[in-house]
Amino acid sequence: MPTPEVLFEVAGPAAYLTFNRPQARNALTWAMYDGLANACDRVDADPGVCAFVLRAAGGAFAAGTDIGQFTAFQTAADGVAYERRLDAVLDRLEAVQVPTIAQVEGVAAGGGCAIALACDLRVCTDGATFGVPIARTLGNCLSPDTCARLVDLIGLARTRDLLITGRFLAAAEAQSLGLVTRLAAPDEIEAAVRELVETLATHAPLTIRATRQTLRRIAAHRRPDRSAADDLIALCYGSADFREGVAAFLARRRPRFTGR
Repeated sequence: MPTPEVLFEVAGPAAYLTFNRPQARNALTWAMYDGLANACDRVDADPGVCAFVLRAAGGAFAAGTDIGQFTAFQTAADGVAYERRLDAVLDRLEAVQVPTIAQVEGVAAGGGCAIALACDLRVCTDGATFGVPIARTLGNCLSPDTCARLVDLIGLARTRDLLITGRFLAAAEAQSLGLVTRLAAPDEIEAAVRELVETLATHAPLTIRATRQTLRRIAAHRRPDRSAADDLIALCYGSADFREGVAAFLARRRPRFTGR
């Protein structure tokens, strides 16, 4: 019997979702994205839950979307549909009625980074890293909403640096930029998250809900219409460079981009 790729449990005042595909560094399948959205519904249906923690098995938070799934893409429209699908999952995560905490150990790349950004708080080990290295790997691009989350957290100039260079932020640098809420040693991160959950459980739920919704509305007001970058998403996903990036990633070689 196959092992579930997403595990969900409620323990005390918190719900926990665990990405459970460690053999692939928790590269995210469509089923895992759907599992995350379904977990959000379960959290909202449980009045006893005061916080929602996202974590992962095996030492990596999530190494992005499983690239093998992109081999099924035939047209630029497939790329636009994928970004819309990812946006819908992240919107659902942002709309959860209780505070969300990303417990990040190891790499949070691509879609994994986007999920961590959509959480309210990020508790990380010293070895955690954050990045979206698509400029040097796949040759695709991000939706405006995902770009906006990065800008909200680290500013426009640093977002340019991160996306154009394709580099990763180490945990200490990410904390200095405001992306990481707090750092913890690997053997202490679970205790640090539990302590945070216990603190949140003593706070006024309606105040927390109102605060989170107010901030979410402010962020939404600053974001462009979702279709504002469809032409740019189509440009990248419909390109020969994107097909080359996927093929090179799966063959474990460097891509040869041509700008077409």
